[in-house]
Formats: sequence, structure tokens, C-alpha cells
Amino acid sequence: MPLQNRVTPTGDIIATPHRGLFTGNRGIIHDPATKTLLKKRSSSPAWLTCTCEFRGRRREVMAQRSWTELFFLDEATALAAGHRPCFYCRRDDANRFRAAWEKGNRVHSVRMHDIDTVLHHERLDHGRKRLHALLVPLHQLPAGAMVQQGAESFLVTQGRALLWSPAGYSAVERQLSEAALLTPPSTLRTLNAGYAPVLHPTALP
Repeated sequence: MPLQNRVTPTGDIIATPHRGLFTGNRGIIHDPATKTLLKKRSSSPAWLTCTCEFRGRRREVMAQRSWTELFFLDEATALAAGHRPCFYCRRDDANRFRAAWEKGNRVHSVRMHDIDTVLHHERLDHGRKRLHALLVPLHQLPAGAMVQQGAESFLVTQGRALLWSPAGYSAVERQLSEAALLTPPSTLRTLNAGYAPVLHPTALP
């Protein structure tokens, strides 16, 4: 049975056999004796997105009283859920993200702690995923933004919407008329300022 450690664009954590491109964490939210999640879904405002391999180090998932290894289909999924690049294992990406965050949000010399504080407010509403109003037409959203309609999540790239699933993305024929924004607004402005998230191969033309 797969462990419950895969993050969806809405920030939920599910069990699925499908693998993702990134790992990450929200602090310690599991019991290493049973390798199951605790009731809480975060223990830190720093929600990180990390590389699956770093300097040859390998961790046994949920095996110790350390950060809980979570996994993401791709970086767009992680950003939609409210995560941001890790400054330890993805320093170059984290620096690019911070520079684009400063440009998009019109601030200077921001600390990652400050970004985490903003994201923590934008991603949660009384413990549940916070949805945001879509202020521009779907085709005007930057590549890597994600939206929600009903129970389904969609990636926007090259002016088109792709349906998200744990296995990857697929094309959709219908129009999305009542979509809400999943990607936190400050992160959306970061994408508009030039940060390009890594997308799953199924999102590529």
C-alpha cells in the first residue's frame, strides 16, 4: 500500500502509487512507528519544495522523527498548494523565486521568512485551502498557474488548461467558466515576474 504522502494542488495529502518530480515538507506531521500522518497537516509555516536527490543522500520515507517527506507531481502543483523552493537543496531556484517574488510583489530585500508569512495567509482559510478570485481571463494567466473548478484542478500553460491527476495532465475540451485561483496571489505575481516552474512532461506540447 502506498503511503499517504502525495500533495495535490489543493494542498491535500493523498495516497497514490504514482511518483512525482519533487519532494518537500511542512515540518513533522507523521508517526514514524506507523508511517502514518498525524491529524495536523503542517507544523511549520515554511512549506518547502525540494529535489528528490541531493548530493547522493537518500532518506527512508517517514522512517524517523524528522521532517515528513511529501511528494508533488511537479513544481506547479507544489506552488499551487502553497509551497516554495527550498533554500538548502534548491538554492539557485530559491534565489530566482525570491528575486521574482520581490519584483512581482514590489518589495525589496525580502527574507524567506517574510515570504512564508504571506504564503501562510494566502494558502489557508481556517485550516482549509483558500481559493482566490480569478481577476483575469484564464488565457491571460502565466504558465504554471493553477485553478480549481468544482472538484477538479487545472494547470494553465501556453494559454490552455490541462486537467491535473496524480499521474499527470490531460487535455480538456470544455471551457472553464467558474474557475477559482489555486496558486497564491503572491506566487501568481512571481510567475508573472518571470519565475518558470518545472512542469511534468505530460504538460509539454
